[in-house]
Amino acid sequence: MHLSGSITALATPFTAAGDLDLDAWARLLDAQRDGGSHGVVVAGSTGEAAALTDDEYMTLLRTAVARVGGRMKVLAGTGQSNTAKTIAQTRLARDGGADAALVVTPPYVRPTQDGLVAHYEAVAAQGGLPVVLYNVPGRTGCDLLPETVARLCRHPGIIGLKEARGDEARWNALYPLAGDDFALLSGDDPTFVRAMLGGAAGVVSVASNVLPRAFARLCALAAAGEADAARALDARLQPVYDFTGIESNPIPVKALLARQGIGHGLRLPLLPLSAPHAALADQMAALCRQVEQELA
Repeated sequence: MHLSGSITALATPFTAAGDLDLDAWARLLDAQRDGGSHGVVVAGSTGEAAALTDDEYMTLLRTAVARVGGRMKVLAGTGQSNTAKTIAQTRLARDGGADAALVVTPPYVRPTQDGLVAHYEAVAAQGGLPVVLYNVPGRTGCDLLPETVARLCRHPGIIGLKEARGDEARWNALYPLAGDDFALLSGDDPTFVRAMLGGAAGVVSVASNVLPRAFARLCALAAAGEADAARALDARLQPVYDFTGIESNPIPVKALLARQGIGHGLRLPLLPLSAPHAALADQMAALCRQVEQELA
């Protein structure tokens, strides 16, 4: 399996009562399919995975597989703070029909680099799904270093890396590791076009929840080497990127989705977008609508 293009880290929509909103979930999946996304991530950090029960997790995953499976890749977030729990969650995702597991570095426990190698090799060997490494040190407290990725990238059960650090030095160290059997995916919306023009295969995006057509177009332009056109569209979307970082993810993107009629709020300890940002959210929602309509 080779991953590429625009892969959306889906937000999980809830009803006003706080339950899963499966009607909104179906509409969100349909929008990704119709917008040209190449894949989706179910129950990653953007999907508030830590706030979901196992039954809810499976409901979301099975619905996604039934609705868009076969037309795009369905990845499931399975990373936990313990290896045995990560293996169990990965097997759960396998049973739900996922194509691959997105496995974040174990949060909070801060393993060594050797510990990360042992962790990922165990998950790849025992979890039953192809593994995509996921490095987001600002959330987890540990950094999967490029030299460690180099130790893991030729493992037959490890097919890619989602790298959320956007600095050029990091990417310059990672580009040589890409190959037919190992895809580099940016996890940082503001810098993903630069990463793709440098050799990354795609992006796992938050903003593509509300900009699926735009991200599919950006990925196509970058993959074709049309740098000027990609940079021009990317620059137009920078205000949206800035907005999605104005409070902790997924608070801002869920505010934009709510303005599209998809979902009502988050689960504690996350709260809805702060009132002082409401006017900006309205502006960003209007910009997203305009761009998507122009690309339709």
